[in-house]
Amino acid sequence: MNEKQGKQKLIRQLEAYVSYNDLERKHRDHILQFLTEHDNNFRRSNLHGHITGSAWLINENGTKVLLNHHKKLNMWMNFGGHADGDTDILAVAIKEAQEESGFKEVFPYDGTIFDVDAHVIPARSVKNEPEHFHYDIRYLLCTTEHEYVISNESLDLRWVNVAEASGMLRSDSLVRMIEKWSVIADL
Repeated sequence: MNEKQGKQKLIRQLEAYVSYNDLERKHRDHILQFLTEHDNNFRRSNLHGHITGSAWLINENGTKVLLNHHKKLNMWMNFGGHADGDTDILAVAIKEAQEESGFKEVFPYDGTIFDVDAHVIPARSVKNEPEHFHYDIRYLLCTTEHEYVISNESLDLRWVNVAEASGMLRSDSLVRMIEKWSVIADL
């Protein structure tokens, strides 16, 4: 699928996506605006921002999520990363979860968008990057594996339940994913 087709597919998915609350609806609308008003949406070279793919990675019975203590950001979070030109954002989320956890078997819960978020990335003079947005498309992913491998992008990884995740994650978007996961898993 070429970039134009991938972009149109993502726009359709986002238009059909039902947001969890008003804040997430604003993020979805911001992402749709970015996709309709800009080109080169899936590459880091777009200095306004770019689409990223993320995973909320749960165990096989849905009772635990694997969190990543991100090395550069020094905070607990979900897995994710840049699309780098790939318009299949679900595949991007799976690849990032595999790379950052060491798991080979990572698969979609249902293949639909789980959450969306648009957030500002501060300017980084080291990389000569201006402030820009990450337009993050998030998927609920599962694994049957238990023994993870800590990659060079992480300080630590940890399987946690809802209560533990609630104590570790502070940002509104991460708390929102905990709430959604609790409903889906009936925890």
